[in-house]
Amino acid sequence: RIGCHLDGRTYVVPVVYAYDGGSLYACSGEGRKIEMMRANPNVCFEVDEYDEAGNGSWRSVIAEGVFEELKGLAATRALALVAKRFVARTGRRGRPRRGKSGGKIVVFRIRVERASGRAVAR
Repeated sequence: RIGCHLDGRTYVVPVVYAYDGGSLYACSGEGRKIEMMRANPNVCFEVDEYDEAGNGSWRSVIAEGVFEELKGLAATRALALVAKRFVARTGRRGRPRRGKSGGKIVVFRIRVERASGRAVAR
């Protein structure tokens, strides 16, 4: 999930992403989160995972960073990373579709400035 904040309002939404060890990469149709991140590029990103066995084990990471819109070759590389991770996790192939309003797809990076995590193993 990515959290953005603007004009006293916070917006948190899930995104499909890839991580390369220093930055998170994602894409989205134009809309509320893109508008907010363009106006205030400071964001928070959260990932969690729960043990499917139902024993109560979990782990999570929270990363704070800066939004950066990508174009050209950088955008192409980012989309390839996201697609590779998506196929590896789901086995499905696909390309990003246009946003709900028919707008273009925005490819972006979150440059991670700090991150922390927790895990509970039961």
